[in-house]
Amino acid sequence: MSTHTFHAPRWPTASIPDATDTSPMELSELGAHIDRCNGCRGRWFALRCAADAVHDFVAPRFVTTLLVATVVMGLAALAL
Repeated sequence: MSTHTFHAPRWPTASIPDATDTSPMELSELGAHIDRCNGCRGRWFALRCAADAVHDFVAPRFVTTLLVATVVMGLAALAL
């Protein structure tokens, strides 16, 4: 009768088995990458984020947004 032994799962994508800690060089490169990404944002990054948020809110409600804008413009025209 044969007995089966179960081993702990091994990650086939790991380059070095049992090496799960990051090295100081990897952390340094990650910090440099994040600095480069943050530097690419520029002055208009906050404005673009706000515009994206408005677009994400308005896009699914496009017809409703057009209706509300038309009513507001109609009321403004009547008030003048």
